[in-house]
Amino acid sequence: MNGMNEDNACVLVIDDDASIRDSLSNLIRSMGLKVQTFASAQEFLTSQRPDAPSCLVLDVQLPGLSGLDLQQELAKVGVQIPIIFITGHGDIPMTVRAMKAGAIEFLTKPFHDEDLLNAVEQAIHRGRQIEQLKHTPATVTPNAEHELRSKTSFSEIVGQSAALRHVFKDVEIVAPTDSTVLIYGETGTGKELIARAIHNLSRRSSAPFVKINCAAIPTGLLESELFGHEKGAFTGAIAQRVGRFELADGGTLFLDEIGDLPLELQAKLLRVLQDQEFERLGSAKTVRVDVRLVTATNCNLVEMVKAKQFRSDLYYRLNVFPLPMPSLRERREDIPLLVSHFVQKFATRMGKYIESIPDDTLAALLEYDWPGNVRELQNLIERAVILSRGTALGIPLSELQLDQAPTNPSLATLEEAERQHILQALQRSRWVVGGPKGAAVKLGLKRTGLQSKMQQLGISRPQ
Repeated sequence: MNGMNEDNACVLVIDDDASIRDSLSNLIRSMGLKVQTFASAQEFLTSQRPDAPSCLVLDVQLPGLSGLDLQQELAKVGVQIPIIFITGHGDIPMTVRAMKAGAIEFLTKPFHDEDLLNAVEQAIHRGRQIEQLKHTPATVTPNAEHELRSKTSFSEIVGQSAALRHVFKDVEIVAPTDSTVLIYGETGTGKELIARAIHNLSRRSSAPFVKINCAAIPTGLLESELFGHEKGAFTGAIAQRVGRFELADGGTLFLDEIGDLPLELQAKLLRVLQDQEFERLGSAKTVRVDVRLVTATNCNLVEMVKAKQFRSDLYYRLNVFPLPMPSLRERREDIPLLVSHFVQKFATRMGKYIESIPDDTLAALLEYDWPGNVRELQNLIERAVILSRGTALGIPLSELQLDQAPTNPSLATLEEAERQHILQALQRSRWVVGGPKGAAVKLGLKRTGLQSKMQQLGISRPQ
């Protein structure tokens, strides 16, 4: 996020565990934000708090007044602080009520640092939206209010290219409806940001936005994640679990990498789309929900349907409003803006001051074809900021094997250039695909995204 510290945003953390308060404080301060911590809801209610738009990181289980009780108390007196709930697995039923009451996000322990940082960025962004709408004159016209909401909903998506403006136009058309949206495009193009924009511009914006990556969860656990389970439904089911569909009731459920949804679950998803009802694993009781579904994929679902890997009836239900995302090479004019945005974001987070980007560096970035798209660019800039010693952004050209393969005239096609670049990354990582030192991280791709590209380009590990 751009210059959050300039806005004096302050994140408030309420948790009765001192070690968690300390670790959360250190993590949030690494973003250049202020932090105030409290050991209980009572301590928070009786304290002096900042007036600036901020967010609340709140443990569900607190001594005395619970996290949910505090949320309700704040709502009663009209205090609008975006809330991120931290929960244990046993807290899920309480969290369902909290999400329905307007919580921004919930994170189940243990969670990744990056998930918390992303949630905080989203929550502070929502706080700014609340403040802007609060100070909009009462005489504002419906069109002006819509324009304001549009600007704030797209503010996390950097770029001014015609290709990106076309996406924004499509989002503004479909967001006010309840139609199912299928966002498709290469990995790293920002499909989740567009899904959030659809939610934020919809009538469901005050209800939960819940996401799940179908490729990131083992097949055996995915059904429980989506639909929940009862205690004892299977070995290891030691407590009731509420699934993502219930958590998203009244709001939007975003299913990323929908092409990885197993065939046996596709029929169950189709039923929920048709009837808005399902049963938890191990239960005969039917649960009814009101959920708007947005999905995304980097797969060719039409080809998967032909190969009998994806149900045609589900495809047609998901593809009501197809929304293509342009690759970064299709909107090169946005690269300077993105570079500037990421430099400012990471320099602020790391407490560095970077004043300029050398012309030759920017030229190399503009020439590269970015198989990992915006995510690859973001990862590269983050590493460059870490390595930079002065006020100029330093990216060693060895780090950019960038301007070599894609611009070599002997490479006849873009596909071959991409193949060569992926091969180089795999060779440098000794053919390790996933993990912190794998080729996927170097390319700015998810592990599943790189595996998909390797299959598409006919790349296999040498024997």
